[in-house]
Amino acid sequence: MKFMKLGSRPDTFYTSEAVRSVSSEVSSDLIIQVKGRRYLLHKFPLLSKCLRLQRLCSEYAETSPQQIIQLHDFPSGVEAFELCAKFCYGITITLSANNIVAARCAAEYLQMTEDVEKGNLIYKLEVFFNSCILHGWRDSIATLQSTKAFPLWSEDLGITGRCIDTIVSKVLTHPSKVSLSHSYSRRVRDDVSCNGAESLRHGKPGNKGWWAEDIAELGIDLFWRTMIGIKSGGRIPSNLIGDALKIYAAKWLPNISKNGYNKQAASTSDSDSDTGNDVTSKHRLILETIVSLVPAEKGATSSSFLLKLLKAANILNAPSSSKMELAKRVGLQLEEATVGDLLIPSVPYEAKGTRYDVDIVMTILEQFKLQGQSPPTSPPRSKLGNYQRRRSRSAENIDFEFQESRRSSSASHSSKLKVAKLVDVYLQEIGRDVNLPLAKFIAIAESLPEFARHDHDELYRAIDIYLKLLYAWTSNQAHPDLNKSERKRLCRILNCKKLTMEACIHAAQNELLPLRVVVQVLFFEQARAAMGGGKVTDLPSNIRALLASHNIDPTRPPPPLSASSIIPAEDQWSVSGLKSPKSKMSTLRMKLEEDDDLDDNGIGRSSRLKALCLLPTRPKRMLSKLWSSNRSSTTPSEKN
Repeated sequence: MKFMKLGSRPDTFYTSEAVRSVSSEVSSDLIIQVKGRRYLLHKFPLLSKCLRLQRLCSEYAETSPQQIIQLHDFPSGVEAFELCAKFCYGITITLSANNIVAARCAAEYLQMTEDVEKGNLIYKLEVFFNSCILHGWRDSIATLQSTKAFPLWSEDLGITGRCIDTIVSKVLTHPSKVSLSHSYSRRVRDDVSCNGAESLRHGKPGNKGWWAEDIAELGIDLFWRTMIGIKSGGRIPSNLIGDALKIYAAKWLPNISKNGYNKQAASTSDSDSDTGNDVTSKHRLILETIVSLVPAEKGATSSSFLLKLLKAANILNAPSSSKMELAKRVGLQLEEATVGDLLIPSVPYEAKGTRYDVDIVMTILEQFKLQGQSPPTSPPRSKLGNYQRRRSRSAENIDFEFQESRRSSSASHSSKLKVAKLVDVYLQEIGRDVNLPLAKFIAIAESLPEFARHDHDELYRAIDIYLKLLYAWTSNQAHPDLNKSERKRLCRILNCKKLTMEACIHAAQNELLPLRVVVQVLFFEQARAAMGGGKVTDLPSNIRALLASHNIDPTRPPPPLSASSIIPAEDQWSVSGLKSPKSKMSTLRMKLEEDDDLDDNGIGRSSRLKALCLLPTRPKRMLSKLWSSNRSSTTPSEKN
């Protein structure tokens, strides 16, 4: 860090009975009161350099040999005043980036200008500031930091603006051409003198974002102004802007996790004695400022970082505008997120409220769908008319745009596949919440198009988790109001055409599923075996046993499906893989008994007959026998 020394006399100031004096053969004739401290000084050296003191002394009558001057509105502290007083006495003083702002404000207040005396303090401070301080990177940062103690004076004197302009220009300059006198990230140089050359100790900085950690030391107001200048320069890539914001957020915002908000995890550099609401308000201001600085370009910041900001915004009760802005940014790149990122705590957490903020995730999914418009898959016909002729430059441009359009469409499709997997695992997490409404669970599951899921394994896992809480309500009151029709509504989001073998095994024996799901499982498993030329014997042992128990020969494959067979949309469900539980041959019978009340109004009978007509011959025989036996036989438990 650069410094400048003025004066040659030794320091003769001393303290006696809480009064600061200067050793001299001449008795003091001037008493100055500054910030609660009294100074016994002499008129001659001070008045010869300080125009304000001249005017104040002239206002007092010559009633006593000593005059007392009160400096109530002195901008700096007693250290800065004493530095100016020592300059007047010719005592050696040392100036650096740490005290130049305070000294400059004090000198301006005392009016130590060239009109009073040539080579006065203001002139020397300006020369040092312009020729040395602004030439060094770290000196500029340190000086800018010190302006927060004197914001109004620093603005009026142009210190703040000049420091910011210098920092911005250095960021926009190639790092090899920047004088780094000191740096936060081990980029240290040796100091030689005010106007001497600096030697590089650890080599030239090669990282393009070398400046981010240094400006992260600034307060939020100064950081915002500096970042605005850097962004307006147009030379720094948006991803480096995003990195700088991430570094600043990590330094100044508290640690936000899915389990809560830890104010104590904030940076130790935030040494202000703020507590309670003051800390929250401060963090909220930092958050809102960071959100306003996020670049508009996709990928400038990671989804994980944006979702952490969204968690903080939720907990700090930030304005809805900030939350919506973050939700839009996340929606543009949702495929990069993880399930942990989406688990945003609800604040305040109420006894009957959900543990996680599901509404904000639904907003993110809406934003994702809005930006997922696929471009056309083929160029307009008018642009293809002369394709076989000699290709002109414009034709080549059209073809290039077409290829880019295809790549964009492919990327959009790929992102939907990734988001579908993300959403299914997210549903498994929030499905464990006893207060999660069924409507929100279904809305999230249906927020993506059908083609986005290659299979419904993870979706079935989420539904199974949700239903298990339903059947455990006697002990923990989980989803006690979910009736049979709502369970069927829940299962309609499944597509049974996308079953896996493991899913079939589990779903066929899952007592939590409605009857129609089990019927659909058996139907499509048989249809898959028929169309693939497989055999029923290839099915798991528990399914073969179920067929054999109803006099169905499992060694002969079922006939193929008719090409005209169509499954009603309302019956298109699917189940997905979990570990197969113990075989329970009574599962289907229990579901038939459970669903028997549907036959009373005819709706259940009609739906079953429709499904039965679409089944291959052998599965049709099996299920018809099961239904007839269900209607004709009565078990002891039914009688009771």
